[in-house]
This record gives sequence, structure tokens and C-alpha cells, in this order.
Amino acid sequence: MVSAICTLFEGHYHHGVAALANSLYYQGFRGEIYAGYRGPLPAWTSGATESPSLWRGSKTLEVRQDLKIHFLPLETDYHLTNYKPDFMLRLWEELQIEADSLYYFDPDIVVVRPWSMFEDWVKCGVALCEDVNSPLSEHHPRRMTWRRYFKEKGISLTFKETLYANGGFIGLTHQDKGFLNTWKCVQEAMAPIIGGLNRSTLASDVLPQPFDRTDQDALNAAVEAWDGTVSIVGQEAMAFKPGMPLLPHALGNPKPWKWNPLVQAMAGCPPRLVDREYWKSSKGPITSQPATIIRNRLFALKIAAFIGRFYKRR
Repeated sequence: MVSAICTLFEGHYHHGVAALANSLYYQGFRGEIYAGYRGPLPAWTSGATESPSLWRGSKTLEVRQDLKIHFLPLETDYHLTNYKPDFMLRLWEELQIEADSLYYFDPDIVVVRPWSMFEDWVKCGVALCEDVNSPLSEHHPRRMTWRRYFKEKGISLTFKETLYANGGFIGLTHQDKGFLNTWKCVQEAMAPIIGGLNRSTLASDVLPQPFDRTDQDALNAAVEAWDGTVSIVGQEAMAFKPGMPLLPHALGNPKPWKWNPLVQAMAGCPPRLVDREYWKSSKGPITSQPATIIRNRLFALKIAAFIGRFYKRR
């Protein structure tokens, strides 16, 4: 199976892109990564060469002979979290990338299991991970509000299961590409009620609030609108609970590259698995930070973990 990876980033999230790419390489992925971005490219991409025939203004970095990252500048005004299905469809339809399966990862994720597991996973259906805020029951007010709202837009939702998926990862085969069209249609139908797809969250004390996390709620509504199969792995996949992690996800802030392990440990917050894995993956083949900072953080993580054995916030 020929697989391709994509991600979206801007600003300091480039550190996460570097660690994500490294982690994929460590776990056996070989191929091409497509990184859509806004703003300037970071210094670690200085070796990238222009590749305008691929995408206007794009550059390609050959990390290893069998690993390339294509940096694709974006002109959309969408919030990047709402641009995921559009971006994946552009890769398959406009760039016509030759991939049997395509995977999107948020840039605050690292992969910790062999890549072959992911290629087997998408053969089971559209691959998704359970969110920390899951489950939502069949008659949960948010699900009921989705059904009423989208019915008015001509989109019928049918309950499938209580698990609520995280929007940070999706993997699917070319055969299931139709799911991306469904997700895109759902997001476009959602746009009026959230004030446009340039917004990612809504703050409201009014219940039921149908779109608290816009891309994620749209993703879960798309699961109900699509007539195919989804394969959702539980909260352990993103290390939200104990179990076998596949792709630890750094929810919230600060992100691992901005997280000071000793300061957090003294505040009663020991290092998370994703923090340890981020810094392990930051050592190369791409290095987005100086080697001294990486060594110091890895050492600080050991001390912070020791402190966490005796002192942590309940």
C-alpha cells in the first residue's frame, strides 16, 4: 500500500511538524508528507528546493532519500482546523497524488507504534480516535441539535455509536474518499451558524450548543451523515487514558515545545507521555531546535518524572 501523510501548521507549530515527521520515520513510514502552511517557513527548512510544478509557491525538503516533505503555502481564510477535508481532497483531486491511503495528523501529535499498524487500520474503515470528551449518547442534546440543524440544510444524520471522535487524526483509503466530501459539505452547511469557517470555537452558555469545537463537531456529524464504515479506536490511542497509545496528542496549552517540565512538575503536573515522546522525536533526522536545548529538556523530563512520583496535583 502506498501511503501519504498531510498536516497543516502556522507559527510555532512548525516544531510539532518536525517531531511528527521524525516519529513517522522512526516507526517505519517511508514516502511523502504534505504540509500546508501559512506565514514564513522556519529556519530548519532552509534546504528545501522550489517545486512550483507541484503547487504554486511550494518547496520540497528531502529529509532522507525515502522521506520528503512538501511545503504548500495556503491562501484560504479558513481557520486551519476547518480546512482539513478541503486540503485532503485537493491533494487527491488537484495534485493527483498516487497514494492508496491518506492520513491527516495535527502537528501536536507524535506516532509511537509501527506504521504498518496504521495501514492495517484503514482497511477496517475510516480510521478515527475517540476524543477526551467522548461519549455523546444517541439522544445527547448536541447530537439532537445537529440532526435538526442539518435536516434543514438537506443533510440527514443517522446515529451510529456513542463514541465522539477527535479531529486531530483521520486516515482513509482512496476507496473511502467520499467521506471527505461528506465532511466538507457538513462544514460548509455549518458555516452560517458559527459565523464563517474562519472561526474554530464558539463560547456560549446557552444549551444545547451544537458546535463547540467546529471541525470536530462537523467530523462527528459527518460520521452520521456518511453511509460507509468508520473504525474508531478508544481514548488510549491518543494517550487520553491508560492503555496502548498509538499517536499521543498534546491537547491544550502549553504545547510540548513550550512546556517547561520542571516548572510544571513543581506545580504538581508531571510530564505526559506526549511530552516525553515529543522530545525523543525531536532529536532528528529533522532538528527544529538546538541540540543543547533538546539534551536539557530530556534531562529535565527525567527529573520532572521523579518529582511527579511524590508530588502531583489531584
